[in-house]
Amino acid sequence: MYRLLKLLGAGPQARITLTRRLRLDIRGFYRDLELLRTAHIDVPLKNQRYTLIGSVKEAIARLPFPDPHLTLGEARELAKGRSPAHRN
Repeated sequence: MYRLLKLLGAGPQARITLTRRLRLDIRGFYRDLELLRTAHIDVPLKNQRYTLIGSVKEAIARLPFPDPHLTLGEARELAKGRSPAHRN
């Protein structure tokens, strides 16, 4: 989703362009789009192009992850509270 936001921050993008650059299938694209909208990140479709409303920085701040650079495995480990960072 972080990469999707960065691409949309460059300007309106067609779905085919986004799916190719992100190497997503249609289902994955719509799943990510729905997650963005659930996080109250407005990405309307206008003239067959998706547009990010607001700034990329504001949108990234709304992402439901602790850090967009974390892998899913790292986020799960943090959620367990058993990493070395949790012991300090």
